[in-house]
Amino acid sequence: MTEGTEGTDGALSRSNVAGQAIAALALGGVLAGGFWYMAKADAEEAQARGPAVCTPSHPATPEGSPEPRRTRPAGYVPGDALCRALNRPDLPRLLGTPGEEAQNAWGSDGWIGSDARTGIAAPEGDVRFPTYAAKLSVSYDRLPVATMGRLLGKTAEPTRVLGRQAVLYSDRTLALKIPLAGGSEAESAPGGIARHLLVAKDAKDGGGSYELVIWRQDEAAPDDAALLRIAERVLPTLPGWAAR
Repeated sequence: MTEGTEGTDGALSRSNVAGQAIAALALGGVLAGGFWYMAKADAEEAQARGPAVCTPSHPATPEGSPEPRRTRPAGYVPGDALCRALNRPDLPRLLGTPGEEAQNAWGSDGWIGSDARTGIAAPEGDVRFPTYAAKLSVSYDRLPVATMGRLLGKTAEPTRVLGRQAVLYSDRTLALKIPLAGGSEAESAPGGIARHLLVAKDAKDGGGSYELVIWRQDEAAPDDAALLRIAERVLPTLPGWAAR
């Protein structure tokens, strides 16, 4: 980080990598997180008001928009429900940082692809702490997790979680450098490591996946044990998990 700048990190958005693989593995990087002064204000506000609660998610196509309304798939879990499942009272302990409180928590209801007929629903919930950030998403594509493992490169590690096919993999966060004084533009650069866990939506790995991601705000390596602890506690609480 250069003198006179502050940096913030966010995980590269591969939270619906299965759907992006359909589009020729165009795994786009989306910067998460905020400016340094926003982070400072959030921390001060969180201390004053207690842990953050999940803000409601909104439809990807608002009513009255000229864009065609999209039909959500069967069993759809909205972003605010994913956020509430992730934002558990014991999440700081599961992350290995007991005593911390959530600074931000929200859900979103997005889509992969611009075509209303072929787009893939991609809801997600995010929770941010002083040390860690966590994201939980669902991909409603038809790709098995075992197939995704072969598309994710050398960092992919096939495994099983809660009796289902799963894959662990890594990518880099993006660090945003923001000048503290005027005269130059903000810059982005590679940040720390984000650890991802893809888990099949059903026991037969028939397509679609849940994805849990954690990364550290200080760019240190995240703890795989924490990632697996969270998955084992959070995934069974999601609507429809037991039925699959």
